[in-house]
Amino acid sequence: MTETHERGADSPPLAEVKTAIGGFLSEFNQFQDDMNAKLQKQEERIAMLNTKTNTFARPALSTEIDTQAPHKLALKNYLRCGDDDALRGLELEGKAMNTAVNAEGGYLVDPQTAEMIQSVLRSSSSLRSVANVVNVEATSFDVLIDSTDTGAGWADEVSSTAETDTPQIERISIPLHELSALPKASQRLLDDSAFDIEGWLAGRIADKFARAEAASFISGDGSGKPTGLLTHPTVDNDSWTWGNLGYVATGTAGDFDSSNAADAIVDLVYALGARYRANANFIMNSKTAGAVRKMKDADGRFLWSDGLAAGEPARLMGYPVLIAEDMPDIAVDAMAIAFGDFGAGYTIAERPDLRVLRDPFSAKPHVLFYATKRVGGDVTDFAAIKLMKFGTA
Repeated sequence: MTETHERGADSPPLAEVKTAIGGFLSEFNQFQDDMNAKLQKQEERIAMLNTKTNTFARPALSTEIDTQAPHKLALKNYLRCGDDDALRGLELEGKAMNTAVNAEGGYLVDPQTAEMIQSVLRSSSSLRSVANVVNVEATSFDVLIDSTDTGAGWADEVSSTAETDTPQIERISIPLHELSALPKASQRLLDDSAFDIEGWLAGRIADKFARAEAASFISGDGSGKPTGLLTHPTVDNDSWTWGNLGYVATGTAGDFDSSNAADAIVDLVYALGARYRANANFIMNSKTAGAVRKMKDADGRFLWSDGLAAGEPARLMGYPVLIAEDMPDIAVDAMAIAFGDFGAGYTIAERPDLRVLRDPFSAKPHVLFYATKRVGGDVTDFAAIKLMKFGTA
């Protein structure tokens, strides 16, 4: 009895224990409330971010898939195994695509593949890179040219005004011709899922089209192909008339003059009208460029200067030089150098679409892909282009 009483005297009073426990529970509850409040704020922030993501990011992704993936997948199935049901049933009019082409005429390729081909054509060493390029939906493109000038006169208060000359309008029609390529691949290669059929097809088509176009824009005869720059009649620039291209002669058959080689370049530049020189370019092939870049002026300075930045063209007398291998080599009476404002002087008209027809029968066991586009070209301003003739007159 006495021992129990002594242990109770050493223990804290019951009221103090209850007070301590109550304080601890109160502080714990407050801590828990604070944690819940912070978690609630964090959840609200995450929900807000998800809402923004759903509102702004996902529709754009969905739009890209809706407008591009179905057509690309359908084209891939058609190229690999000839399944054209998806292409025929795919209706994407109004979404920058149109697949309404019958099977006999082929199907339009997806925009990404077509743009890949167009970028190769634009970047190739071709007249296309400096000419005026227009997209048309018709079978030809008409250019109206004012080849003369409107007359003018001075007037005062007492004299009568005389009638002035009327300008003459020339109409130049550029027909579009069908350009085609026929690459082939084995069916086993097409069955390989790792094989990039679209990239392979775009590369082959772009290579064929680029070479065919470049040659036609320079020397095409206009029969089933564009009319080339050098196909038109040429006359000495001193007697130039509309419908002809004026030339400047070097004075030596098949070469530059041995004593004053650079004079012919200077004469060619200033044979072109001043209003065209601001946007003018030289065009020549690599062999001709190799001869020209050795030329110096009277003070011993080279006329040729290389581009200062990557991708920048070399310059001759300050004017850009386009290296086009389809230009003729230096030879007797050859028109090996052209100089002019080709954006004004030569127009390329083309339809923007590219069609592909799959042919698994004509070259078994290979599959042929018949790709076609329509393009035309011709000189549209005969005053904007001058040529250099490697001859005596």
